[in-house]
Amino acid sequence: MACTYVRQSRAGCASATVSEWRSYNRAMSKPLYKVTFLNHGKVYELYARHVAGSHLWGFNEVGDLVFDVHDGLVIDPTEERLREEFGNTRKLHLPMQSIVRIEEVEKKGQSAIRDVATGESVVTPFPMPGKPR
Repeated sequence: MACTYVRQSRAGCASATVSEWRSYNRAMSKPLYKVTFLNHGKVYELYARHVAGSHLWGFNEVGDLVFDVHDGLVIDPTEERLREEFGNTRKLHLPMQSIVRIEEVEKKGQSAIRDVATGESVVTPFPMPGKPR
């Protein structure tokens, strides 16, 4: 007897517990990585599904970049700039000394481009009208 999505016991198929479902879902989904690296005086934060040592000596390979897909009118200028720069990239080969951090995360956060010295966001959001006086 084959059980799908449930654990198998001696008596047959039994329902899975919540913790078993979570571990099953984590095992079946591809990991998500937040990669922070330095590039031209800026700190880039990108999300990717693949991170490994590169076949090029001294480099790390980052592939399957993840970008937000917006169907509405709200567009994040940072995400757009990153998509323009890295949208057609299959794999990034980053020098090991430029990588600040690689984190495995549960869900995607906000991608960013920051200034190294100040930590301020480099891409300025669309200006909003001021409050009436």
